[in-house]
Amino acid sequence: MTLTAMLAVTGCSGNGGSNNPDAASSNTSHSSDSKATLNFMTQSSVLAPTDPNEKLIFKRMEEKTGIHIAWKNYTNDVFAEKRNLALATGDLPDAIFDAGLSDYDLLKLAKDGTIIALDDIIENQMPNFKKVLEQVPQYKAMITAPDGHIYSLPWIEELGEGKESIHSVNNIPWINVEWLKKLNLKMPATTEELKQVLIAFKTQDPNGNGKADEIPLSFINSNGGGEDIGFLFGSFGPGLNWDMTLVSDDGKVSFAANNDGFKEGVKYFNELYKEGLIDVEYITQDWNTYIAKGKEELYGLYFTWDKANVTGMNDKYEPMPALVGPSGSKNVARTNGMGFDRGRMVITKENKNIEATAKWMDQLYDPLQSVQNNWGTYGDETQQNIFEFDAASQSLKHLPLEGTAPAELRGKTSVGGPLAILDSYYGNVTTKPDDAAWRLDILKNVYVPDMKAENIYPRVFFSIEDLDRISTIEADLFAYVLRKRTEWTENGKIDKEWDEYLKELDRLGLQEWLQIKQAGYDRNATE
Repeated sequence: MTLTAMLAVTGCSGNGGSNNPDAASSNTSHSSDSKATLNFMTQSSVLAPTDPNEKLIFKRMEEKTGIHIAWKNYTNDVFAEKRNLALATGDLPDAIFDAGLSDYDLLKLAKDGTIIALDDIIENQMPNFKKVLEQVPQYKAMITAPDGHIYSLPWIEELGEGKESIHSVNNIPWINVEWLKKLNLKMPATTEELKQVLIAFKTQDPNGNGKADEIPLSFINSNGGGEDIGFLFGSFGPGLNWDMTLVSDDGKVSFAANNDGFKEGVKYFNELYKEGLIDVEYITQDWNTYIAKGKEELYGLYFTWDKANVTGMNDKYEPMPALVGPSGSKNVARTNGMGFDRGRMVITKENKNIEATAKWMDQLYDPLQSVQNNWGTYGDETQQNIFEFDAASQSLKHLPLEGTAPAELRGKTSVGGPLAILDSYYGNVTTKPDDAAWRLDILKNVYVPDMKAENIYPRVFFSIEDLDRISTIEADLFAYVLRKRTEWTENGKIDKEWDEYLKELDRLGLQEWLQIKQAGYDRNATE
């Protein structure tokens, strides 16, 4: 009885293990000052406080809602493992915030009753989120599972539309214009000109230190990821994106790694490799290694979303436009990305206070709240702020980053999770971040003119059966493509092995993958 009493006091204290991620969770309780207390699991950057309640955003959330959150918080690198363990063992919190759940996860957890449907909760207890869905109805369709229910809350960030969406190009090529100027070279316009520029970077000591330490071309080897060389495939054909899914103007889905353009692009990479122009660590380097060399300004050309995170926000690197290939092709492949993630928050079957949970979740979709959750906040006297708040207009204005890497500052202060930032908010609720406005301008002026594709592959919510087949096929298919691309980059045997490669793609399930993807695209077009 004494132990039970002690546990009850601990559960009502309002701390609830927030500083100890591995502390046992308890059901919803009430703190001594009558605030409802909910037990949530979440993740955060290693740069952020161990206890999320130390973040000013969450302090204000508690004041606004009168609800205290007892957090189990894990750093991003171990969160998925800890989350999956809790879900598997039944040691469930009331909800999982910034959950990072895939469509397959959502459907599986819904099927076995681990998470609950949110349809009625959204309809009757979440006016802020309901308003978002009324303003942009496509999002309701996108969060609705094949069985007609909604099981999770989404993250929505609109920044530009169509080809001018901020997500249209992921791996922008950044070229060292300081080296171009030093060697009296012009911005390359063709793939052959780029090769000659890279040779000059390698042989003519553009950094002037008397050492052959320049890295003409660097990337992180992947299938079209954010730091991959895949952007250059657009000079040889339809190009490559991270999920290898291309859509023609007449709505036909195709695979990005079995066409002649892909083949010719790999041949070009082999030319660069034979000249010693590619970073010797391109296969093995991770993000930290990549950044470290970028900070030393060793790169002639590299790829990433935002140069500020790699070589800094200075004038030494500029975006390189799309290049004309040997056959006259010039194209910028569009990603299938958009500012949308379905699985950002779920409520588990253990939740005993749905009303308080709904109230807290709905606050996330208040426009001013969503903006802060996404980027950071204002009025923090202990560290740099993202915003200043204009009380007269009730709006947030982005402050200059003053040289701070945006990912670093946001990692410390933002909270992520479910939110909605619509294009209509800009100029009313908030300004655009300087880095986003700058990036949108680059896309519009440098890359959009060369985007040929009118369509992207939409965010189809597949059935659990289709998802199972897609993930099973992709696990082998994508790994095989990357392995062969890497081998051919180094040994140049693509012509000899191409027919065998195409047969192996089919053996690994490419045709079934295309059928599932096409059916999903067609179904989405009629909804």
